[in-house]
Order: sequence, then C-alpha cells, then structure tokens
Amino acid sequence: MGDQQPFVRRNTDRTPSKSGVIGLLAAAQGLRRTDPLEDLLTLRIGVRVEQPGRIERDFQTARSRDGSESMPLSYRFYLSDAAFLVAVQGDLALLEGLRDALRRPVFPLFLGRRSCPPVGRLDHGLLRGRHQRGAG
Repeated sequence: MGDQQPFVRRNTDRTPSKSGVIGLLAAAQGLRRTDPLEDLLTLRIGVRVEQPGRIERDFQTARSRDGSESMPLSYRFYLSDAAFLVAVQGDLALLEGLRDALRRPVFPLFLGRRSCPPVGRLDHGLLRGRHQRGAG
C-alpha cells in the first residue's frame, strides 16, 4: 500500500486504496500498465480492516553501477501483519471474470510493493441478488 512520495522516503497507507485494488485486479487479469482500465474503473470498492497491522521501517542503500558513487539512503515504510476484507461491486460478468483471474493470476500479485505479496485466499465468493448492483 505504498503511496506516492519522493524517492528518498516511501510512506505507506494503512488501508488499500481503490487504485491499489484496481492495480491488483488488473495484474490478475494480465493487463499491462498501458492497457485501458475503463471496466475496472466502474467498480465500487469498500474496505474493512480486519487486523490493523503495524508500520515497519526499512532503509536501502544504493551505489552507481561502477560503484564509485553512493546514492542517498532510501527509507521505506511497510504495513505488516494487516488483514483486510475488500468488497468489489459491479457488473456480474466482470466480477466473475475477476474471480477467475484471482484464482489463476496472469502476473504475480502484490499489495503495493513487490516485497508484499498477498497471503491466503483472495477470492471469497460472489454475492448475488439484492447485494448486486442494480438489483431491487
């Protein structure tokens, strides 16, 4: 759940953002960064914190390729041991496709950063009927 910060300091959010969830779903579907996301942008997303987790700090060092120059220290903050329930509402056919993609993702899935893969099952089923968008 990294947020947009200058290179030297990378903060984290305490909950998944809509753009983060859409990015994860797009990766599951195999969409590339240049592919259109219009279908995914129509989704409504809600997040419930199941376990708040804790913020961890790490720092990284880097040198130029030839090793002659040191780059500034980079501080990275991560949310660890957190758990969320994310509900996604939208067109049933789209949701079924997303469910299938989460079960067999095309690209590896991450929660904001490559070092933060999701753990456990991501698909917890579809609710139909009155919970479905547009239904009575």
